[in-house]
Amino acid sequence: MVDNRHATALVIGSVLSLLATVYLSVAVGTQYWYQYNSPPVKPDNVSEIKNDFVSGDFDEKLYSETMFRWNGTLGLWWRCIQVPSQSHWFKQPDPKMEIQCVSFTLPQQFIPKYKQQNDNSEEDLLRTYLWRCQFLLPLVSLALVFLSGLVGVCACLCRSFTPTLGVGVLHLLAGLCSLGTVCCFMAGVDLLHQYSALPDGVDGSMGWSLYLALISFPLQMMAAALFLWAARSHRKNYTRITAYRVA
Repeated sequence: MVDNRHATALVIGSVLSLLATVYLSVAVGTQYWYQYNSPPVKPDNVSEIKNDFVSGDFDEKLYSETMFRWNGTLGLWWRCIQVPSQSHWFKQPDPKMEIQCVSFTLPQQFIPKYKQQNDNSEEDLLRTYLWRCQFLLPLVSLALVFLSGLVGVCACLCRSFTPTLGVGVLHLLAGLCSLGTVCCFMAGVDLLHQYSALPDGVDGSMGWSLYLALISFPLQMMAAALFLWAARSHRKNYTRITAYRVA
């Protein structure tokens, strides 16, 4: 029989886990992890800039400089810029801007990074593995939460409280993966700015997608703590009741 305190801990932990999963899923699917604020410029050919960014060759130096110049945003799977919708936008006092986004393909996620940002330079292993970890870790975190949900459902069907300990451990690992995602992304962006310095007047800041991923970490850790506490406390109470009945 489950004590009311343990049942309450399970319910609260489940709600926190659900919130963390929603936040992390939204963060992974959006492009506002890091954003740049650029001063207004007058381009010679807007359509050419769009085509080079959207359908041009995948080159980190090229798309990074374009994001620096055109109020770009960077995500785990997306890169975006804001450009005027018409070529002669400078004739208008308040030009209408449109967002152009391009997704990173799976092969592009595994492309090595180079120290001088060209294919002939030495490979930067640190940036390469930081880039790969920043998109793999959130997927691992979501997979662990999904696996813990399956374990929880099996525990309910079997009417056993023992698997709750495994649910707590899985949430603990998922929280560490979420924190690792944020750390790898910020370290990768910082190293990128060391090799490609921001132009004068361009400021970079963290976006709301990054904050969502950061919020999911304490939620998963709190859920893990509740599950682990409930499993351990219930086990102690069960042991005491068994010893009392034997005595």
